[in-house]
Amino acid sequence: MIYLDLLIGFLEVGLFSFGGAYAAIPLIRDVVLAHGWMDDEMISYMIAVSESTPGPIMVNLATYIGSNKGGLLGAVIATTAVVLPAFFIILIILGLAKNLLKNPYAQAILMGLKSCVIGVILATGAYMIVGNCGFMNENGIDVTAILITIGLAIVYYGMRKVRKNGISPIGLICIAAVVGVAVYGI
Repeated sequence: MIYLDLLIGFLEVGLFSFGGAYAAIPLIRDVVLAHGWMDDEMISYMIAVSESTPGPIMVNLATYIGSNKGGLLGAVIATTAVVLPAFFIILIILGLAKNLLKNPYAQAILMGLKSCVIGVILATGAYMIVGNCGFMNENGIDVTAILITIGLAIVYYGMRKVRKNGISPIGLICIAAVVGVAVYGI
């Protein structure tokens, strides 16, 4: 019976929570209190924990409450129920948008937006490289940090020539960590 209650309760949350996770918190609170799954104080604690962990608050809360009340299966049911309505809504929108994407005006708009997004990403990357890569230290320009960045760029682009997919970001991060420990010490 708990599994059916979790399914219906979190389907209700997923269907009627518009405006993001913070707008869904009162609805989640109502569903949880109505079923007696937690008291108000515990819900407040779980909201704080869900805000501080990675991922959407609604999904985190649903997973925790489902796990607390129904174990692993309860967590799966509650999480699936809370995301299922949004999943189907997106499928419907994609079905409707398919015809829209064939419109030459819509394609022109998307091409302009693509250029804008690429520019924003490049500008953000340049800002992060200059501001956060340790190029400046107490003695001025950190030549070592610049050389490491250039070396990693060579590894990244060199691997794209050797392998079709290149090196994964995780692999590049691991290489950067090893180089950082080797150069700067522990």
